[in-house]
Amino acid sequence: MIIAIDGPAGTGKSTIAKMLAENLTGKDGRPFTYINSGNLYRAITLGCLRQGIDPRDPKGALDYAQKAPLVYKGGRLHLGDEMVEPLLHRDDVDRAVSPLSAIVPIRHVVNGHVRQIARGLNAVVEGRDMTTVVFPRAEYRFYLDASIRERAKRRFNQGVSRLNLEAIEKSIAERDAIDRNKEEGSLMVGPGVICLDTSDLTLTEVYAKLIGMITEASSKP
Repeated sequence: MIIAIDGPAGTGKSTIAKMLAENLTGKDGRPFTYINSGNLYRAITLGCLRQGIDPRDPKGALDYAQKAPLVYKGGRLHLGDEMVEPLLHRDDVDRAVSPLSAIVPIRHVVNGHVRQIARGLNAVVEGRDMTTVVFPRAEYRFYLDASIRERAKRRFNQGVSRLNLEAIEKSIAERDAIDRNKEEGSLMVGPGVICLDTSDLTLTEVYAKLIGMITEASSKP
């Protein structure tokens, strides 16, 4: 079973996806695996920066992406032997990840990784085009949204950025523009996808709403 969640940064989708994966059990009795597609793009971006490759360079970035040693170990993303998740929300990675993720061949590489990881599993996958491109036939598809101001406040309160609130808000707006205008895999609400605005909701409330919808749907004959 696949539960796919899309939405822009700062809507709470990563936390919600983790909560769902940790608490749900599939109809086959097996647990769920959490897969964050955005972290794969971020890990490739981090690797490019370390190698002195411009993440906006289609050829150089693709060459690196095709050989990047991306591995999930114990549910955590590694770049080679290094668990890199704590490094993936640095400001330099934030600035470069959207342009890199707009490179179509790199999207194909990452989407292939996601499908391979999820094959044969119960999985909660989240990103920008999980519900529309990667898993358009997932059993459950959700799109989480929130205002730019609220998303910037959440990012600021996380304390992982050195930018002030206004700069974070500007960065998010620029990133949204890139994500919504990608040549392939653009951020959008696909047909049949359930959209939920989280601006005025706590994580607990969002989780409760999604669990309620999944439980109601799964109980129908």
